[in-house]
Amino acid sequence: MELNPHIQRHHHITLNVGGAQEDYDFHTKVLGLKSVKKTGLYDGAEPIYHLYYGNDMGEESTLVTCFPMRQSGRKAKRGTGQVKTLALSVPVSSLGFWATHLTNNGFKPELLERFGEQLLHFAHPCGIEYELVGIADDDRKPYSNGVIPEGFGIRGTHGITVSVRDMENSAEFMHYGWSGKLANTDGAFTRFHVGKGGSGTIIDFQHEPQLEQGTWAYGEGTVHHCAFEVSDLSVQKSVKYHLEGMGYTDVSDRKDRGYFDSIYVRTPGGALFEATVSKPQGFLVDEPYESLGQTIQIPPQLGDKAEEISAYLEPLKY
Repeated sequence: MELNPHIQRHHHITLNVGGAQEDYDFHTKVLGLKSVKKTGLYDGAEPIYHLYYGNDMGEESTLVTCFPMRQSGRKAKRGTGQVKTLALSVPVSSLGFWATHLTNNGFKPELLERFGEQLLHFAHPCGIEYELVGIADDDRKPYSNGVIPEGFGIRGTHGITVSVRDMENSAEFMHYGWSGKLANTDGAFTRFHVGKGGSGTIIDFQHEPQLEQGTWAYGEGTVHHCAFEVSDLSVQKSVKYHLEGMGYTDVSDRKDRGYFDSIYVRTPGGALFEATVSKPQGFLVDEPYESLGQTIQIPPQLGDKAEEISAYLEPLKY
């Protein structure tokens, strides 16, 4: 069976979080990421924020995006069949700084080691698991607004951890469907990477056969999906046809997300993956660099309700 060689690296990861202000403060004030876009959820009729954080220009593989669900009252259940952990890359020399910084901000970081990497494990205020992984050689440029010293700043995504009840189907999907390469195992964890490998390309699977199934719908407290970068729309189409040709028929049509175009696939382990092509203008498509991420940009299909939506959404203090 021909391998699909086109999955390059993470593009973004999207979370169902709690309150908008709580999430905004966590990512910008505690983690020191830049707010690169404030917009709305494109799916459904109910207004929900979509908040984007990353480096200065919101480059691929630096992006964490969030749906604050608390305003809707919808809760989710964490469990197997989901992405359970988001790992971000920081300089290995900065782990001591981050341990103190997180503790001083009310978090409880735990120093762990996995796959030979030192990491700090803690949780987003809504309960989603986070890790800061110490990396010696990540040349992605961090954002610095003075909250975190530039030399200690987050470089971007490192990896994700997907909880699965069995590994066989996920390993088959990664190898034949998602151009993944098996890198290593460490206890209950199996590591794959895509593209050139290294930080920003990692998918870990944690074998948890006794864990109950988690929810897939929008609701506070779970990861919604992880998106991966592909180079152009023709490649994206070939990814879709390749997966459908393998029998993975739960692959969406292309969806225009304003700043990128996306197709989605429900993987056999349950996690939702996305193959993404950035628009040429990226986040500058609807506002200039000088004011990037400072005001809410209502999705075009909801434009006739812009004032109503802005009034409904939880006000944010920046």
